[in-house]
Amino acid sequence: MSDLNHYSKIATELGVREKQVISTANLLDEGATVPFISRYRKEVTGSLDEVEVAAVRDRLQQLRDLDKRKEAIIKSIDEQGKLTDELAAKVNAAETMSVLEDIYLPYKPKRRTKGTIAKEKGLEPLAQLIFEQTAIDLDKTAEEYLNEALGVGSKEDALNGARDIIAEWINEDAEIRKKLRTLFIEEGEFVSKVIPGKEAEAIKYKDYFDWKEPVKTAPSHRILAMRRGEKELFLMLDTGPDDLSAIKIIEKAVVTEGNASSEQVKLAAKDGYKRLLKPSMETEVRLYAKKKADEDAIKVFTENLRQLLLSSPLGEKSVLAIDPGFRTGCKVVCLGPQGQLLQSETIFPNEPQKKVMESTALVKYMVEKNAIEAIAIGNGTASRETENFVKSIGLPKEILVVMVNESGASIYSASDVAREEFPDYDLTVRGAVSIGRRLMDPLAELVKIDAKSIGVGQYQHDVDQSALKNSLDDTVMSCVNGVGVEVNTASKQLLTYVSGLGPSLAQNIVNYRNENGPFKSREEIKKVPRLGDKAYEQAAGFLRIRNGANPLDSSAVHPERYALINKMAQDMGVSVDELVKTEELVQKIPLKDYVNEQVGLPTLKDILEELGKPGRDPREKFEVFQFEEGVNEMKDLKVGMKLPGIVTNITQFGAFVDIGVHQDGLVHLSQMADRFIKDPKEVVAVSQKVMATVMEVDLPRKRIGLSLKSDPFAANTSSARKDKPRRKPHESQREVKESMEDKLAQLRKKFGN
Repeated sequence: MSDLNHYSKIATELGVREKQVISTANLLDEGATVPFISRYRKEVTGSLDEVEVAAVRDRLQQLRDLDKRKEAIIKSIDEQGKLTDELAAKVNAAETMSVLEDIYLPYKPKRRTKGTIAKEKGLEPLAQLIFEQTAIDLDKTAEEYLNEALGVGSKEDALNGARDIIAEWINEDAEIRKKLRTLFIEEGEFVSKVIPGKEAEAIKYKDYFDWKEPVKTAPSHRILAMRRGEKELFLMLDTGPDDLSAIKIIEKAVVTEGNASSEQVKLAAKDGYKRLLKPSMETEVRLYAKKKADEDAIKVFTENLRQLLLSSPLGEKSVLAIDPGFRTGCKVVCLGPQGQLLQSETIFPNEPQKKVMESTALVKYMVEKNAIEAIAIGNGTASRETENFVKSIGLPKEILVVMVNESGASIYSASDVAREEFPDYDLTVRGAVSIGRRLMDPLAELVKIDAKSIGVGQYQHDVDQSALKNSLDDTVMSCVNGVGVEVNTASKQLLTYVSGLGPSLAQNIVNYRNENGPFKSREEIKKVPRLGDKAYEQAAGFLRIRNGANPLDSSAVHPERYALINKMAQDMGVSVDELVKTEELVQKIPLKDYVNEQVGLPTLKDILEELGKPGRDPREKFEVFQFEEGVNEMKDLKVGMKLPGIVTNITQFGAFVDIGVHQDGLVHLSQMADRFIKDPKEVVAVSQKVMATVMEVDLPRKRIGLSLKSDPFAANTSSARKDKPRRKPHESQREVKESMEDKLAQLRKKFGN
């Protein structure tokens, strides 16, 4: 099938014009990236955004992969001498891999089966006679196929063999498989039970010891949890509809009469279902459910990752960063405005050493010596104690003290990237450096860490790793290019994600920079070895050069549009520098005067916006956040407390919030808002500051229940509507047995309304 047919199909599926799909596909085939196409080729694509461009790319690849499989199948059938025009047309018309494989199944080379063995015994003609269900003397006919030498010693042997052949015919019937596939998806259920004797070991899967729910409505986190429990040999997991319903579908398709032969066909249908079709359909449906669960989980992960990567940066400040600890002390480093390591020391302000005076003197010395403007403290072990120490030693009030999420810092500190960057320092120094740099620029630092280690996913190790990587790479690339990269200070890892570059060219840029000094213009980037015209075209608009000779080099305006802006400035009688620095002049530019065949209003509007605020960071402005003083551990929590917190992770069943006690609390979906919501993302985002009410504290299991409602103990709230979905297992980390209404009633009785 040609791409032309695919273009029409994709356009219909995405609700866009076919011309948009064709143009986008052509750009992709030429090597253009998703960020470049969506940002700098709006006139070509009809202003498709990143999501739409990526959807065209992925769907086109799916359809091309389907085409390749069709070619291979047609070739295989043709080599068997069984290809007909009708069969070829059927193969080419298949729209999904499952339908395609159903068509191919009868022609697919097989291992030796019961059916093939029966055929070797010469029983295929008998099977055909029975399957036709004409009125025959079954016993007499069966006796005609007896053959001791071939192992058919009785008429029962003959009938058994014939049924084996018929069972395989039924299994290979594409229409029957299609109907059963629909039944398994629409009426199938996940049935999970604990493996006897493993109740104690499998306690974390307690909700699934005796659990049942429909395949089509099971959320991804429960599917992945059950599959993990099965993989760890704690749970038995079955998937399927009622057997009788499935067998009735088969019988309706193959039983045409009511004679003795028909009874044999019924027996073959039951055998074919239980022995062949049911296991096959279960495998397919489990793969279908797994794929859907993977897609949902990956979507949650990538959305969380995007929000985290685009967290507000403190910016280029001198930072003192602390990786806190007790016994081994706190590793302290000082970083310059570009993140360069200036000094590293170890202090022991906490138990058991409690060297407060020495630690105080050293921190004050480092702050003064390095002109420190902010202090970053990792939020792991001893973080609150270390924060209290820092705040108590009398540092200047203008110095910010910020708690930083250190998730994944230990992964970075042991990585090849960290060893290459700091070969003469140990893991603790590298970890502290990462904590400090995260405060300065979260995006630039987090790209150095495997995204799966950052801690904002849900069952990320259980999903399709290839699909996860592709999606995460897309997200990181989107964020990096959306923000833009300062080419003279960016790390190799950050440059790797710039459109058109990759690891090799990123390294070449760093090498050139080290040998020749900072780039003075975007034009100079062309001198980097092996960076050709195509790579330059893709990358240039996303690379920034601050304080360069050309003010446009620090903006998102692509160099290919510099001549146009020069003309705009000339027409207004000013220099480009004056135009860029004067927003009033920018607003006076008559855009319609500059529309031509290459440049339309979408690009001109982007240029106008960029000229108004050249080089503006699209991320939110940094705001200082402080946890509640005096609440440092779970034992300090009391039900009813209102505490400031930061959203660390979002799942389908709620959000996790760090309230500064070394254990994130869960805000269940039912406690997200005063109104009824279906998705936590309607209310919160990763790294968002919130005010949460403590609803439950379970010290033995280290579980904290939180609420974001304005009055979580109120008797009647809109979230308690009748159409509110019932609670499901694993949706709450508390795993409470009582209903939410019962729990709230207990709390109201204890603490009042």
